[in-house]
Amino acid sequence: MTPIRDKSVLITGAGRGIGKRLAMGFAQAGARVGLLARSQAELDLAKLEIEHAGGNALRIRADVRDLEQMSAAVDRMRVVFGGLDVLISAAAVQGPVGPFLSSKPKAWSETIDINLIGAVNSCRAALPAMIEKRSGKVILIVGGGSGHPRPNFSAYAASKAAVVRFAECLALEMSDHNVQVNSISPGNSYTHMTDEILHAGEDRAGPREIEEAEQVRITGGVAPEKQVQLALFLASERSNHISGKLIHVNDDWRRFEQVNMKPELYTLRRVQKI
Repeated sequence: MTPIRDKSVLITGAGRGIGKRLAMGFAQAGARVGLLARSQAELDLAKLEIEHAGGNALRIRADVRDLEQMSAAVDRMRVVFGGLDVLISAAAVQGPVGPFLSSKPKAWSETIDINLIGAVNSCRAALPAMIEKRSGKVILIVGGGSGHPRPNFSAYAASKAAVVRFAECLALEMSDHNVQVNSISPGNSYTHMTDEILHAGEDRAGPREIEEAEQVRITGGVAPEKQVQLALFLASERSNHISGKLIHVNDDWRRFEQVNMKPELYTLRRVQKI
């Protein structure tokens, strides 16, 4: 029996991209998955694909920017699945692409609202029940710019770096409640964001971003299995000793399954020496 079998997992941004890939992987591993997104059509398709593969999924249409909607989503998870064991916050937008001064203030703010406040609202809604039962896992999906500068993607990078620091703070606050909070950087994968970069062009995205996006479009990028395996590990009891970390999918994270990480390892500063 897999460690995640019959666990209740809520995944935001589960209609497409990394969120959907993780939802498919967790359902395949036997978890009961709550699919949360704004698009009903994407939710319908994700649920259909999961159930055709023999999995168990629940559709929840909600906007992560609305705390009341997120609280209602957690309540529905409790009614249908009996509770909530794992929260995976993957809902995000890329936001404006191009130099900061040319970006529209509204688009910049909306990126912060969805990527950062959306993750905060998800945690506000999910954590009380986890604290009450003294058990829970929170996994926040970050990405390019969370651990290094990313010119021409300032809104996305700033929001994701903020999510990492939020996770680090929250992990310390949750340490006495047996709730672990970590961030995953899933690596370059082919999603709608890849197409957005290519559509923006070299003048706005920059030559390096275009080159990487073209390569990802050809190869598909990081294999979904690698992303799913890291998320499954952080969602399981095997990682109860790991919290407040920023782990990249290509990091050698398996060696820490049996031992504690040093405090400075895999933090926002990305100090990696042992």
